[in-house]
Amino acid sequence: MPCVGDWLNSPLSIVQGIFAQNVPNSDWEKKVTEYFKEKLKENNATNWVPSLNDVPVHYLKPNSLVKFRCMVQDMFDPEFYMGVYETVDPNTNARVLHFGKYRDVAECGPQQEIDLNSSQTVTSERQTFYCVPVPGESAWVKEISFFASQARVSPSTSYTPSRHKRSYEEDEDMDLHPSKQKEQHMGNSCCSGGDIHGCVEPKRLETEASAGHHVISPNCSPPLDLNFPLPGEKGPACLVKVYESWESFKVNDVLEVFGVLSVDPVLSIVNSEERDSSTLDPMECMDTAEEQRVHSPPASLVPRIHVILAQKLQHINPLLPACLNEEESKTCEFVSNFMSELSPVRAELLGFLTHALLGDSLAAEYLILHLISTVYARRDVLPLGKFTINLSGCPRNSAFAEHLYRLLQQLVPASYHLRMSIESMNHSRFIPHKDYAANRLVSGLLQLASNTSLVIDETQLEQGQLDTAGVHNVTALGNLITWQKVDYDFNYHRMEFPCNINVLITSEGRSLLPSDCQVHLQPQIIPPNMEEYMSSLLTAVLPSVLNKFRIYLSLLRLLDYSISDEVTKAVEEDFVEMRKNDPESVTADDLHKMLLVARFLSLSAGQTTLSRERWLRAKQLEALRKARLQQQKCVNGNEL
Repeated sequence: MPCVGDWLNSPLSIVQGIFAQNVPNSDWEKKVTEYFKEKLKENNATNWVPSLNDVPVHYLKPNSLVKFRCMVQDMFDPEFYMGVYETVDPNTNARVLHFGKYRDVAECGPQQEIDLNSSQTVTSERQTFYCVPVPGESAWVKEISFFASQARVSPSTSYTPSRHKRSYEEDEDMDLHPSKQKEQHMGNSCCSGGDIHGCVEPKRLETEASAGHHVISPNCSPPLDLNFPLPGEKGPACLVKVYESWESFKVNDVLEVFGVLSVDPVLSIVNSEERDSSTLDPMECMDTAEEQRVHSPPASLVPRIHVILAQKLQHINPLLPACLNEEESKTCEFVSNFMSELSPVRAELLGFLTHALLGDSLAAEYLILHLISTVYARRDVLPLGKFTINLSGCPRNSAFAEHLYRLLQQLVPASYHLRMSIESMNHSRFIPHKDYAANRLVSGLLQLASNTSLVIDETQLEQGQLDTAGVHNVTALGNLITWQKVDYDFNYHRMEFPCNINVLITSEGRSLLPSDCQVHLQPQIIPPNMEEYMSSLLTAVLPSVLNKFRIYLSLLRLLDYSISDEVTKAVEEDFVEMRKNDPESVTADDLHKMLLVARFLSLSAGQTTLSRERWLRAKQLEALRKARLQQQKCVNGNEL
C-alpha cells in the first residue's frame, strides 16, 4: 500500500500501480485522474502541493506533484507519444509493458530494450501549452498564496535545512554555489556531468530568467526569450502538456494545473544533439533550428509539467474560494457572510478612495463602479459591461497618477501601468505577432488575462511625432477600449482575440483615447508631499480591512444581475419624460450610460436587481458628472 506522501512525492509510482492493476483495460487513465481528484479534495490538500509560483524549480523534486497558476501565452502543435510501450530483455526474452503518459522520456530497466515493433504499443496525442505567470499579478496575491501554502519538500532534494520555503524574489539575493546546485539538481539522474551545461547552474539561469525576458541558454548562442508579455516579470515559464480536454483551453486563459514536474537533464542533451547534428536528414526533421530552440528549451530553464488535473480560473484572488459557481456549502456560506457586511465595507472603501482622489467623493464613486465592471456578454461585436473611465484634471507635476496606480495595485489582483509617451508608443510592442520561423506567438503588452486593470497615464505625454508603429499602438489601445479585443498580427492576416480588460485613463485634459465615461477630478486638497500623503493612506488601513476591499472588488464582479419587466417599463417612461423637456439633452447613448451606472451602483451595494432608488441615484450621479464637465468647459472655453 502506498503511504500518504507517495501521491505528492512520487505520483508516477501511483500511476504505475494503477496501470499495472488495470492493463490491458484502457480505463486505467480515467482511474488515475479520479484518484488524484479525490486526493486533492481532502482537507486543504491543494495547499500541500508545492507551487512553481512560489518555489524556484531547482528546489523541487523531479517527478513530484506540483501546481502552477499561469496564463496560456501560446499553444504549440499537438505531439504524438508512446502511451503504452513494451520492453524486451534480449537475454531472457522477458517482456514488460510500461506507460509513457506523464513522461518526456521513455524509461526501461537495465538489460532491456524498447520493442518499437510491438503490437502492444499504443500511440497517443497530447497538447503542449506555453504558459507564463499571470501578467501583472499583484505582489499581495503572490504573498498571500505563498503563506497559505503548507507544502514541504524533503531535505535531500529541496530546501536548505535552515528554512522551509523560499520565494523567487528571495532566491535572487542568494549567493551562487554551482557545485552544490549541480549535485542537488542531478540527483540520481542518468546523465553524465561534463556535457550537460543545462544541469550545472540552474539557479544562475533562473535568476537571470526572472530579471527580464532574455536568458542566455547554454546550448544556443542567441539569447532565449521567455516571452513574458510585460517587462520585468518574475517566475518560470513552463511547457504544460495536457492529455485530456485540451480543446476547452485557449490562448490567454488563466489556469491552475496540477501535474508531474519534469526537469530531466536528458532533454537538454537530446535537444542539443538535434540542433548540433549536421547528419540529420532534412526530410526526417521538418522543424527549423529556431523552432527546435524555442519549442524545446533546456528543462532547467523552462520545466515541463505533465498535467493530471487542470481547471480554468474565474479569478486569481487567493482570498476567495477558487470556484464560486459550485453549490458547495462552504462557498455559499462565504458569500452570504461577506454580503451581510457589504454596506460598511463599501462605505470604508468609498472613504479610502475619496482620500486617494484628493477629497473628490464623486470621482471615488465612479472609481468603485469602474473597478467592479466586467464584460458580462457580447451582442454581435458590442461588448456589454465595459466601463472605461477617463479621469481628467489629474495634477501633472506631482506624480499623482503614479501614486494612484500604486494604491490601486494594492486592491486588484492583476494590473499594469502604461506610461504614455511618444517614445513608448513608437518603440513598444503592444500587439502579439506570429513568428513563423520559430513557429510561436511573440507576446505584446496587450496580451493580458481577463479582469486585468490597465491604467494608462497620459499626464506625461508631450508633443511629438508618432511613427507607423506608434499609430498602430494607439489604434490598438482604441480598439481594446471600444471593442474589448486585440487584433493579433499573423503577418498575412489579423486575428481577433476578445478580452476583458478594465481600462482607467488618467490625463490632464480630455484623453486622446476613447472612453465610456469622463470624470473631471476636483481636488479638495493639494498635499505638499504627494508620495508621503499616499503612503500614509495605505499605512492607516488595517490589513484585515484591505483584504475586505480586495474581496469586495473581486466578488462583485462575479455576481449575476437582472432588471425586472416592471423596472424596465419605469425606466422607459422616465426616458421619454426626460426627452419631452429637451430632446437634445438626453440621447440613447446617455440612457445606455445611465443603465450601466445603475447596474454597477446596484452591484456595489450587493443588489442583483435594479430598484427605483438605485435608478434615481444613477441619474443623480450622471447629472453631477455632466454639470462638472460643463462647468470646466465654461472655465476653459473649450471642451475637455
